[in-house]
Amino acid sequence: MLECGHRDSSDGDLSFKTTNSTNSSMSSDSCSSYSRISFELLASRSSPENLSLKPHHSSDLAYSAIRSATFRRKSGLTHRDFRLIRRIGSGDIGTVYLCSLTREHNKKYREEDYDEEEGEEEDDRLCFYAMKVVDQEALAVKKKVHRAEMEKKILKMLDHPFLPTLYAEFEASHFSCIVMEYCSGGDLHSLRHRQPYKRFSLSSARFYTAEVLVALEYLHMLGIIYRDLKPENVLVRSDGHIMLSDFDLSLCSEAIPAVESPSFSPNSTSPSAFPYTRSHSSKTFSCPLNRLFRSKKIQTLGPNRLFVAEPVAARSCSFVGTHEYVAPEVASGGSHGNAVDWWALGIFIYELIYGRTPFAAASNELTLRNIVKKPLSFPTHSPSSSLELHARDLISGLLNKDPNNRLGSKRGSADVKSHPFFKGLNFALIRTVTPPEIPGLRRQKTATFHQAKPKSTAFDYF
Repeated sequence: MLECGHRDSSDGDLSFKTTNSTNSSMSSDSCSSYSRISFELLASRSSPENLSLKPHHSSDLAYSAIRSATFRRKSGLTHRDFRLIRRIGSGDIGTVYLCSLTREHNKKYREEDYDEEEGEEEDDRLCFYAMKVVDQEALAVKKKVHRAEMEKKILKMLDHPFLPTLYAEFEASHFSCIVMEYCSGGDLHSLRHRQPYKRFSLSSARFYTAEVLVALEYLHMLGIIYRDLKPENVLVRSDGHIMLSDFDLSLCSEAIPAVESPSFSPNSTSPSAFPYTRSHSSKTFSCPLNRLFRSKKIQTLGPNRLFVAEPVAARSCSFVGTHEYVAPEVASGGSHGNAVDWWALGIFIYELIYGRTPFAAASNELTLRNIVKKPLSFPTHSPSSSLELHARDLISGLLNKDPNNRLGSKRGSADVKSHPFFKGLNFALIRTVTPPEIPGLRRQKTATFHQAKPKSTAFDYF
């Protein structure tokens, strides 16, 4: 049985008890109405000892406010420490709300950490968060509790500038709540629709692809296969850089870190072909680089050596993903592994550049048939520039229907990064590159989080 979950962000009826209010303290250009959850039972608290907060930069005011509130409570935060502002999205397993700490926490935080400026509006001093609320009883009926648990498990593992920071987690009645970063710039799907001809320039597509590639590289180092890459799940922070979201369809496996030469043959089975392969990592695979570079032998490696940590042994028979983005091995009902993320990256690049996905059809069934059987084609016969020529070559390598020959399937990001499409780009310094569009801090505080009606559905079949 195929289950489809529409990613609807409209303000329809909620699937749990709510109380409507129009007394929003947001500024005049924000939503004037919102829904507040009415929890009927006592909440279990989130203990500071059980949740390790990880700020990605020293000026993370949202982290500082949460840290101050967490240690002030001592016994942990609950839903009563947060003020829901409005709903900003909903998915197959939960609803996401824009929220802030209560005025009591914000007042104490301001008094402790900095002086107030007279005449400044209160909302301009608030830090905003995204709270994902999951109805555990509803998920139990749909037999999807494991998906919510998997997302929470993965969020606790992450510590990367292009991935979410988990600020707090707690239970309230039969609801499970996780508090994460709020991205004020919307998602790349909405941003693409605001571009001329509803597609990004080659340079913009190159930038966003590079940041997504770095995020995928980190996930694969941890042994996590994302399995739901698409523009709707790539959020834009206030500084214009990206953040991947939604990990409930992800698969946890293991990665074997190794250092290889560019001429290394991944198909070789000779023991000498893996001179620098390290031992298996744990499922939480922490700091592989630190372990690797403790070795004097590896410290003296030549500049052409590549660090590789790809979960090549991971296998799953689950039928998961979004129709237009699933790989042929998934569409045909077979087992799959890490290569599905590299296929999805190829579809992702194609959509950013050309404004549509290459195998989309009038129905989901026809789309899946095209993915399996239809050859890849591009809107025009000839590319308009050398950069587009490189982009097409990269897309063709990623959209190889044979997962064993697909670019990235053996050495992951190490092979994808070396493609001429990224020539001259320093991945290690990508955070210092000015993004194509910067939403700005003011928008983070006041603008409505826009999400267009989804053009496809996410599904899972177990």
